[in-house]
Amino acid sequence: MEDAVPILGREYLALFAVLLFARSVDFLSTWIATPNLVLEGNPLARRMGWKWGLLLNVAIIIFLAQWPLSAIVVATASVMVAARNFQSAWLMRSLGEEIYRDWHVERVLETPLALYLFCLAGNTLLTAGVGGALMYFGGMRLVPLAIGMGVVTYAIAVAFYTLLSVWRLRRSSRKF
Repeated sequence: MEDAVPILGREYLALFAVLLFARSVDFLSTWIATPNLVLEGNPLARRMGWKWGLLLNVAIIIFLAQWPLSAIVVATASVMVAARNFQSAWLMRSLGEEIYRDWHVERVLETPLALYLFCLAGNTLLTAGVGGALMYFGGMRLVPLAIGMGVVTYAIAVAFYTLLSVWRLRRSSRKF
């Protein structure tokens, strides 16, 4: 199922275009939401910055475009991340990155941890359920399987980076 396609062949170029679009809207949505990467949830991406992140993503696009399953998984997760970013980017940008971060931190710290985690689980498990259904009912057909895997990957990433953020936030708030 994961046979490589010929580099610069028709399928490669199509997958390259899909990945380029998906990674570009992820980059664009991140830049609109947090131009200084203050709100970036991925510590590695924050540390690399825009220039190194762009170079790494170009390399990823060139490499993954030869693997259809991987390309569609990454493209699906990237588009979903971009949609999530665009959902609140207007608020992040209008308040400013630091003010938005402080406001968000206050809301998280005022919320009972069990309620916050329950809502996060509801968000990510329901999303992963849709991806899982696509994987299961799509059989072994490449596109539904890959899209389902991309949706599940997105849900896992949201859960992971949100839990990482809350853990770091709660740990640092105990120091004061």
